[in-house]
Amino acid sequence: MPRPFWKGVISFGLVAIPVKMYVGAESKTLSFHLLHRKCLTRPKQVLHCDADDEYFSTKDTVRGYEVAKEQYVVLDEDDFSKVPVKTSHAIEIVGFVEGKEIDPVYYYGAHYIEPEELGARPFQLLRQALEKTGRVGLAKVTFQRREHLGCLRPIEDILALHTLHYPTEILPRKELAVPKAEIAAPELDMAISLINAMARSFRPEDYQDEYQQALKKLIEAKVKGEKIVAPAVPRVEIGDLMAALRASIEAARKEPSVR
Repeated sequence: MPRPFWKGVISFGLVAIPVKMYVGAESKTLSFHLLHRKCLTRPKQVLHCDADDEYFSTKDTVRGYEVAKEQYVVLDEDDFSKVPVKTSHAIEIVGFVEGKEIDPVYYYGAHYIEPEELGARPFQLLRQALEKTGRVGLAKVTFQRREHLGCLRPIEDILALHTLHYPTEILPRKELAVPKAEIAAPELDMAISLINAMARSFRPEDYQDEYQQALKKLIEAKVKGEKIVAPAVPRVEIGDLMAALRASIEAARKEPSVR
């Protein structure tokens, strides 16, 4: 049974819904250790203080904010818990918007929200109201030493909180240079036909991280002392666009709908 990492309330107008929050997604990649090249031994992290000319470990460190040149204010865990913001223990809904209004570039995290037993009725009321209206709740909540912007949406019998980047965190893209190119109507029609030929329903279980699987095979090959050959770099040639589109459509029609 997963353990919640945050407990508080959903602030829905004047309604307070006691809830628990769980991590909803995690990255899964192979783990590698940093080793000393000479003997393949895992090194110990050692910190050195030039002022005292002594070595120390991470347990002897504190968090300091630089307020002036080499002048710091030290904060401990108790200080962080006292930050005067009302979203420390509340998912404060500040409004409701249509989900399509939020550009996907803003999304970066997913969390699951379940109600405490006491909040079951108002929780289901909010969840069903979001389903009926087709809207998501814009909310703010504080955890992991920052106040997150997020959106609440119904997912099966619970709610999902998707954390969003603030506008100041989105990097500019207007400076990117996109060369101008004239597209003929037949070419556009053919590209649309290719998209339709490759159209399918999204079934996440049909996809897997092939890089991780290939990386495991590479590791197994190194253990066995086998020769490892790098994949060939594909050659990019821009030839007859219409011919390439036609061939792609034919290939898409012959292949199974799931890859």
